[in-house]
Amino acid sequence: MNYYSENRELQHFLKHPLMKRIVEMKESGYSQAGEYNYAPVDFEEAVSGYEQALHLAGELCAEVVAPNAMRIEENGPTVEDGRVKYAPATEENLDIFRKAGLMGVSLPRNVGGLNFPVAVFTMVQELVCRADAGFGNLWGLQDCATTIYNFGNDEQRERYLPMVSRGATMSMDLTEPDAGSDLQSVRLKATYCEESGCWYLDGVKRFITNGDSDIHLVLARSEEGSVDGRGLSLFICEKSCGRVRTRRIEDKMGIHGSPTCEVVFDHAPAELCGSRRMGLIKYVMSLMNGARLGIATQSVAISQAAYSEAKEYAVARKQFGKAIVELPPVYELLGKMKARLDAARSLLYETARNVDMSYQFADAARMRPLSPEERAESKEFSKRADALTPIIKGMGSEFANMNAYDAVQVHGGSGYMRDYVCERLYRDARITSIYEGTTQLQVVAAIRYATSGFYSQLLEEYLATAMPEALAPLRARVEAMAATYNEAVGAVQGFGNQEVLDFLSRRLYEMAAYCIMAALLLADAARDEELFASSAAKFVAEAEAVVAAHSTFIKNFTPELLTQYK
Repeated sequence: MNYYSENRELQHFLKHPLMKRIVEMKESGYSQAGEYNYAPVDFEEAVSGYEQALHLAGELCAEVVAPNAMRIEENGPTVEDGRVKYAPATEENLDIFRKAGLMGVSLPRNVGGLNFPVAVFTMVQELVCRADAGFGNLWGLQDCATTIYNFGNDEQRERYLPMVSRGATMSMDLTEPDAGSDLQSVRLKATYCEESGCWYLDGVKRFITNGDSDIHLVLARSEEGSVDGRGLSLFICEKSCGRVRTRRIEDKMGIHGSPTCEVVFDHAPAELCGSRRMGLIKYVMSLMNGARLGIATQSVAISQAAYSEAKEYAVARKQFGKAIVELPPVYELLGKMKARLDAARSLLYETARNVDMSYQFADAARMRPLSPEERAESKEFSKRADALTPIIKGMGSEFANMNAYDAVQVHGGSGYMRDYVCERLYRDARITSIYEGTTQLQVVAAIRYATSGFYSQLLEEYLATAMPEALAPLRARVEAMAATYNEAVGAVQGFGNQEVLDFLSRRLYEMAAYCIMAALLLADAARDEELFASSAAKFVAEAEAVVAAHSTFIKNFTPELLTQYK
């Protein structure tokens, strides 16, 4: 079994038209072929290399990581003398991925990485998280190295990035007992010692994913007397310093293989990453956007796993003299699951491509001045990435929860038993709409793109995609949804009341999300009608119902109704 070779959808996204430009920029015009014998000479060779890695990852995930997931559920990580001891099956997973060379996937070749674009890293991460979302957290946090690459100095890049490529684990140590989503309230103290020329960290971090990692990225208060985000800086701290210990592992509902830790820094030596006072304002915002794309990927992976488990069970399970997949209530449910999965995946890879392009222009700017046209493009791709990330993180995670719920429902009473994978998926899915910013916080991050008209501009562009005549009726329905959404935005703005906007923002967010996903899925159907047209039709029907319901609520809303919800 191979999770990649059986997934035609992933193969479709690997060959998206924009990928050719992304790869050419990532490979600096394929100039590295003379320096590294494994660097590609053209796009076709690059894609061939990606596919080899994806086939390898798909096989390891299906044959090793997925079977190990149940063992990790029974024997998860523990704490011994301030250190996390991974479950034996987790150690096996890490070992095979290190030996397979699947660490440092997106890092440059000069530090031992594979130099894969974000979109391809996302594909590997989807395969890993489909097998085990908990292990996906450990493996996926290697992407924290991008922060060191983007904001660290040359010496830090040369020291830490090869460590990650060889398999060193990472963590982002942000939240504290009294500072969860409100990171401006972080209190962990960073003190500079003139004598040693070193920073020292003192305090406690809580809810830290993979908190006993080899390399910690730590948000700490470096400016004495400060009380807001302007007094925070980002630091790099190694576990090997001996002054970082895990106090305990949280007892969680799901993702049991991923140790969520309370971490104590006891005058731990650390290095400043980037500039002082920019920790939250610049670096953590970038770090969080990457993490949110990672959770969106995990969400799509859980949706895929839930759908696959449900369909396999429905085909095998006989009731009333036939397989239950033949029963209308079951095949309708499976159809909705597949439509949500395909819609979320379309948005996931659209987001990843925009992140890729913004990264490529940032890399180019390190080497040479950008032209005015390039600066404009860079700004546009960055804006798109920022606008789409909160939608795919928020709605992707909500869809993961829906699909996990429906997978249990298809299994009936069996789905409630721990013998079946869908029971674990149901528990694992729940965290996706909470960590790295709840869905409510994603609404806050996204709403300015609704009120500014930016989502409307994207919809107009996506719906302008050339399509076969057979898809014209679907496009007309999505255009009608987009018009309804635009009317709703205008109506909410017409109240001229910030409290009303805050109250109704979740509805505008969902309307925008469903319209954008419908338009993107339709565009993918235009490129491969056989693969996506059925899901597009089902998703448009679901989206119409959601958009109509929110539109009706907004039309009937008056500010006086706010008192009923308080």
